[in-house]
Amino acid sequence: MADKKVDLQVLAARSVNDPTAKGEGPPETARNPLTKAAPASRTEAVQEALRQAIIEQRLRPGARLPEDAIGETFGTSRTIAREALGRLAVEGLVELKPNKGAFVANPSLEEGRDIFIVRRGLESIVTGLLAGKLSPKELKALHDLVDKEEAAADVDEPESIRLAGEFHLVLVRMTGNALLIRYLTEVISRCSLILAMYGRPHSAQCGADEHRDIIQALSDGDAEAADRLMDTHLAAVASRAQLESKPERDIRDLLAPYAKLVREAQ
Repeated sequence: MADKKVDLQVLAARSVNDPTAKGEGPPETARNPLTKAAPASRTEAVQEALRQAIIEQRLRPGARLPEDAIGETFGTSRTIAREALGRLAVEGLVELKPNKGAFVANPSLEEGRDIFIVRRGLESIVTGLLAGKLSPKELKALHDLVDKEEAAADVDEPESIRLAGEFHLVLVRMTGNALLIRYLTEVISRCSLILAMYGRPHSAQCGADEHRDIIQALSDGDAEAADRLMDTHLAAVASRAQLESKPERDIRDLLAPYAKLVREAQ
């Protein structure tokens, strides 16, 4: 499709706040795609907790993210809260407004369509790199992840959305391409937010079935089929959308469960 073409020179205009753009290299998960690295700092722990709260829709799109309330909830300083929010802004999950503060990103459906066009182009590169090159251990890890996605499909829609995004993140980490990992991590996080906002009910099971088809094509070494299946899958995911309104709650109550997990991990 013509709309799959991606100008990587445009995507190369990265924020100076992106730590991966400062020579620090790819995340630990880029080295081992089958495991998720533990947060290396307090800032990363808060960042990850906030990311999960946003994707799971505990924090609604457009909600204000006051640094003092976040710091109080997680038992950290405002500086750490500010740094975590800045990193999430690089990912596209948070919007920083001058003289107003930080807010959960609130992408429109039109923005969502544009993001999926970019994603489809990038994930085409992923399938081309991986077809016929995955080890039995890697293939099993992918199937195990889809098993978890299927189990969550009917009982925990936010978790199934998170796992669906994780499937694609694991795939790109398996390429070992640091630049591709960086770009798709940002794009997939943004897409997960869009799906949490607009995703139709019962779409998770369809996505899991499509993931299994992609795994089979990669296992068979059929790059053309894998590319076609991935593009069809992402086009279908982008089309599953509806607007939902959600009640607003106090940020301290919303973040309390995530703060508890962070404290217990210390």
